[in-house]
Amino acid sequence: MKREIRGKDEAILPEPSKELRSMLRHLLEMMPAPNVSGPGRDSAINLLVKQVPRKSLKNPDNSLALWVIDQGLKKILQVAGTVAELSEGPSLTENTHMSCSVLLSKLYDDLKSDKERENFNKLCEDYVQEHFRRPGLDAKLHAIQTVSVLLQGPSDVGNVTLEMSGMMDAVISLCGSEDVTHQQVAVEALIHAAGKAKRASFITANGVALLKDLYKKSENDRIRVRALVGLCKLGSAGGTDFSMKQFAEGSTLKLAKQCRKWLCNESLPPTSRRWSVEGLAYLTFDADVKEDLVEDKSALLAMFDLAKSEDKTVLFAVGSTLVNCTNSYDVEKPDPQMVELAKYAKQHVPEEHPKDSPSFVEKRLVKLLEAGVVSALVCMVKQESPALTEACREFIARVFLALVERQEDRGAVVAQGGGKALIPLATDNTNVGKVKAAQALAKIAITSNPEIAFPGERIYEVVRPFVNLLKLECTLLQNFEALMALTNLAGISERLRQKIIKEKALPKIEGYMFEENELVRAAATECMCNLVLTAEVQKLFLASGNDRLKLLVLYCGEEDERLRKAAAGTLAMLTAEQPELCTRIPGTTTHWLEIFQALLLSEISDLRHRGVVIVQNIMQAEKGLAETLMESEALEILTVLAKGGEGTGDPVAKVAQNCLDKALEYGIIRSREDGLEKSKGTEP
Repeated sequence: MKREIRGKDEAILPEPSKELRSMLRHLLEMMPAPNVSGPGRDSAINLLVKQVPRKSLKNPDNSLALWVIDQGLKKILQVAGTVAELSEGPSLTENTHMSCSVLLSKLYDDLKSDKERENFNKLCEDYVQEHFRRPGLDAKLHAIQTVSVLLQGPSDVGNVTLEMSGMMDAVISLCGSEDVTHQQVAVEALIHAAGKAKRASFITANGVALLKDLYKKSENDRIRVRALVGLCKLGSAGGTDFSMKQFAEGSTLKLAKQCRKWLCNESLPPTSRRWSVEGLAYLTFDADVKEDLVEDKSALLAMFDLAKSEDKTVLFAVGSTLVNCTNSYDVEKPDPQMVELAKYAKQHVPEEHPKDSPSFVEKRLVKLLEAGVVSALVCMVKQESPALTEACREFIARVFLALVERQEDRGAVVAQGGGKALIPLATDNTNVGKVKAAQALAKIAITSNPEIAFPGERIYEVVRPFVNLLKLECTLLQNFEALMALTNLAGISERLRQKIIKEKALPKIEGYMFEENELVRAAATECMCNLVLTAEVQKLFLASGNDRLKLLVLYCGEEDERLRKAAAGTLAMLTAEQPELCTRIPGTTTHWLEIFQALLLSEISDLRHRGVVIVQNIMQAEKGLAETLMESEALEILTVLAKGGEGTGDPVAKVAQNCLDKALEYGIIRSREDGLEKSKGTEP
């Protein structure tokens, strides 16, 4: 930049699109350039991943993604298809292929119409076909490697290229090659192809024997570990369904034992150890494998060390393994009637493994915490890499939510940095991931002091995730926990209450005050109780006629103790701060006197205290209201309360005496040596 305009308004570009595209063109040209270093190429891909905009309501235009596809898709595919051991072209790191997958996936997801997707498919197909039909084995390997990268990214496109004539046959035949590099490329393609049920069934029929041979007979550990992962992937095809096992009883445990052995073998290169985690990611659908893994502390520590290493491609596999071990995936429980119908019709009914019961899951969570899973997750969140995809971030959020399920574990999670790590997961994630992370934050805020769990400015960052849980799409439990967390925040400071109001939480909180569920209704009223300390909220009650006020008065007469306490507390504060509201109370309901008398007569001291404070506020507001109260049974109740706690320091007795003193001051009652009597009428 020119020195004379640096830091001035002229230095700011009002329309940067031209310069942005110029920079993106340079980044795309760097992709296949042989003189660019591996880390430099990864950085270029990372920048492209961050700059390609995703289609959204705020940014409906995907012209930049279309421009990148038009200008640089072939360059990206060239890097994606590079086999480092064979090529003299661009140098790669262990993260390059995964980064290419993420970039291709982002570009594909950004397309808005079938026509745009068809064009993307055709460009990829043409590129793969061009190399596959060339003479020479290197070109075919380039095509197969490109398909592997596509299968890891936009898998629909990868499947289309995999179904090209001769492609699958070439992969199968190259698995038997004597060249280790050829075998490696082919086996990796086979593994990625097995990810889809359609392909898995084909490979189960044609490739299992081949993978077993490679695993048992190959002298090279690089090939053996990849063949093992292929077998793991096929062995997990039944998922968590205990009755759908692909291999004989005990086979998956043997495979998992070998994966753990390779994982702990530090003499193996990191890429081979990463593949062993990939195998565990599939095998941990089996509850027996989960139990064995959490018992093997050295394997857990080795996995966590890999998660913290420079090889970012392992992040997804670690996240997937931890989700399986903690059972934090979504499970839809089938309707019992439908299960019976399926059994009658002799249809398959999924079965849960006995070791996936809550008691087993809880023990596994304790063992993972003891092994240091939180510090590993915190390091994973901090990774600045395209490999930390939204799906991976969702996995981490799911695991965190499982870890804070037990109240006694939440302190340990916060102490190791879990609270700080959850905040970005609640803002930058998939929709499901945001909800899971926000719920985990809410659980922490409910049982821990929010000022300690989220120190400094961080406490203001958690407000939005909590408000986002107050949606109808969220479960009632999530709504309840969000309301509880917001209640704790609203009780801390005026600035936090203003932040909650600014995030437009008030209408949502008021809405949940009408919820049928008792716990949610009480939690919403408790939250409102803390928010009425703010003048802005008090004005809402003043401006709305009697509706909001009427609801609080009626809730003071409900059977639910928690709701009564919250409503009476809210009313006590409102009538103290806004005496005008006291004059409106008689117009809310004809039973207002009976409701307040019931509060004064309550056996629960908290309710009695709130009741006498409300009565005191009403009496101080207007003499006419005080007369109405003293003409009712309230006078006798207040007299008993004042005498009963005399000399004990009971706050209820003190406030009750204040009420009687006020009545004396108004001249409504007069004092006698043996008690109190009304100024007009008969003795009490």
